[in-house]
Amino acid sequence: MDRRPLPSRRRLLQAGALAAVPAALFPPARASAGAQAVDYPGAESVPASTSNYTASSRPTTYPLNYVIIHVTQETYADALAIFQNPAKQVSAHYVVRSSDGHIAQCVRERNIAWHAGNWDYNTRSIGIEHEGWVDQPEYFTDALYQSSANLTAAICAKYGIPMDREHILGHSEVPGTDHTDPGPYWDWSRYIRMVNFA
Repeated sequence: MDRRPLPSRRRLLQAGALAAVPAALFPPARASAGAQAVDYPGAESVPASTSNYTASSRPTTYPLNYVIIHVTQETYADALAIFQNPAKQVSAHYVVRSSDGHIAQCVRERNIAWHAGNWDYNTRSIGIEHEGWVDQPEYFTDALYQSSANLTAAICAKYGIPMDREHILGHSEVPGTDHTDPGPYWDWSRYIRMVNFA
């Protein structure tokens, strides 16, 4: 029997090989100083560079009033790599993968992700990126919508954010932004209905 130590989870993440390693190789997560925790059960921790967000203690320091919906304009893997690059000066709390709705948490909810292009909205919101392009609706899969709706519902319930269009915004609706996401193919009626049924 081979007694060599298994590679650490951190090393596998850094190498980008986590997806290729069977889950059975990892023991159940334990609370430890080195463990990366997540705020949403089932999310994978893929931390953004500490250069790309502001440490905080929300909702004590700032109330949480909004969930802001984004579209990456990148692949899932590229979006995560951008958030990990300290030169990019951008991040979001979560990224949702198109193919299966898998969720990565990049910034803890207590911290301020740099996603909205408006400091006031950054301080008072949770940002959720969705893999895809605004002009390619095929990326907005059932799995992506369902996973994102469940996440948004959990965030709204946790912080007392109303589950309506005044509080669940598109990036394009943030004052001062020049972004167009989530774009014309994002089905807001369907999404808000799914959030409320989640």
